[in-house]
Amino acid sequence: MTTHRVAFVGTGADPENPTSDGFAMAYQHAAAYEKLDSCELVACADIVRENAEAFAVRHGIDEEGVFEDYEEMLAAVEPDVVSVCTPPSTHSDLVVGCAESGVVDAIHCEKPMAMTWGGAKRMAATCERAGVALTFNHMRRFGDPFRDAKQLLDDGAIGDLERIEYSWGNFYDNGTHAIDMCNYFNDERPATWVIGQLDYRNEEVYFGTHNENQMLASWEYDNGVYGMATTGPASEIADGDWRLVGEEGVMDVHLTDEVAVRVRSYADGRTIEREYDDLAPDESCIDRAIEEVIQAYEAGEESELCARNALNTTEIIFAGYESVRRRGRVDLPLDIEDNPLEEMVESGALSPQTSG
Repeated sequence: MTTHRVAFVGTGADPENPTSDGFAMAYQHAAAYEKLDSCELVACADIVRENAEAFAVRHGIDEEGVFEDYEEMLAAVEPDVVSVCTPPSTHSDLVVGCAESGVVDAIHCEKPMAMTWGGAKRMAATCERAGVALTFNHMRRFGDPFRDAKQLLDDGAIGDLERIEYSWGNFYDNGTHAIDMCNYFNDERPATWVIGQLDYRNEEVYFGTHNENQMLASWEYDNGVYGMATTGPASEIADGDWRLVGEEGVMDVHLTDEVAVRVRSYADGRTIEREYDDLAPDESCIDRAIEEVIQAYEAGEESELCARNALNTTEIIFAGYESVRRRGRVDLPLDIEDNPLEEMVESGALSPQTSG
């Protein structure tokens, strides 16, 4: 059996004390790789050497595999697989650097995809040219409720899908998961237009990136299915965190107050109820995601978490923010390079107040 040499860029600090500055996601990635007989953890890099050293001790990496500079790590170790676990503002440069090194075969990157739409496109294009498999950690789709909901949908439980709504988190940091789930339910179809409005009066910065307080957005997929997002104070608009509306019924997927899937038929009021103790009993969604990523890499196939799917999600996010900036509907493909929310804050068009 071939052994895949795995390295990490960005270990983070104490994984037991996650904050809005960092969750030390490399530890969760490492735990998932360690469960696979085909993977060997060989190196890690962090700009704070003490962080890398602590990670290496926890995961049995030799001292020779500890680095502050990721490029030095790639040159010295030549890993097959790299997990990029840094804040989103650094993703694009790091992924491109790994891909252009000529030694890496696969890159698994944390979400959101990138700080800007231009950066997201650059990552995907560079990896495609280099023949590097690029995936993103939209791991929630591997949770049992989402898998079951998709199977019920495919089995016709609510008839033909007409609309997908989500009322969970925000539109960027959480939204990358939430919209990925919408796209998953709709067979990864791309959107054709997005329209949105937001409120950003109190500064919310997660992992170095601005996130709005409240968002209302709608979009249409190329197969005629509609998407809708309501975040912040309007998040109570739907019973479930995700609501799938079909010709013959409604399905709610709950994640916040409970973990459940509920289906109601229009015709006779018949209901299906499934409740869960956890998203992924006896393992984590990250375990399942990384296992699927490695299996796809070994088979030379496209992963569910591929850059193509991540781009569909990221385009909806930045198009929603661009709609706010343009004060109108944005038709896709999206023709910007920046992050409209960040630019509106920098220009003063939005002036969120800092606490204290």
